[in-house]
Amino acid sequence: MAPLTAPKSGDALFASVDRVNAELFTLTYGAIVRQLLTDLEEVEEVNKQLDQMGYNIGTRLVDEFLAKSNVSRCVDFKETADVIAKLGFKMFLGVTATVTNWDAEGTSCSFVLEDNPLVDFVELPDTCQGLHYCNVLSGVIRGALEMVSMKTEVTWVRDMLRGDDAYEMRVKLIKQVPEEYPYKDDD
Repeated sequence: MAPLTAPKSGDALFASVDRVNAELFTLTYGAIVRQLLTDLEEVEEVNKQLDQMGYNIGTRLVDEFLAKSNVSRCVDFKETADVIAKLGFKMFLGVTATVTNWDAEGTSCSFVLEDNPLVDFVELPDTCQGLHYCNVLSGVIRGALEMVSMKTEVTWVRDMLRGDDAYEMRVKLIKQVPEEYPYKDDD
């Protein structure tokens, strides 16, 4: 069933969402990462914890996104990736991503961010070179996609904090999970 109104643009979505001060958000996220590094001591454990935090956020953000964006059900993974890149990133971070590097089956692509508000004021020390500082974003993508019946694997390919020219996440569709309903309709 088509929506009654047209989907909003990324800019319209960004304007319609309540926001906190970007610097406060960035500094708070940095404090969380710093505390995880202190508490967990192992960089790989911090990466896992950031991913899990993002996953938990993503499972909740998808409801807000669907309610405010007027986007109807996407027909396939490619359309879903475009919606995330153009609308989702814009709505919640104020930036858009580019979707590139599709595989032949249309089940794997990259999200490339040239600007990332999470990394303002950040420099990784030599002791944290294995840290995926923005791993919360990969968890958000994974959690949100799982809520719309897509099991995915999300990994970081490039990171400007490590000297690369952009931020790139690789998203691979593992399987499309059929929707299950908790009860059967009486016939």
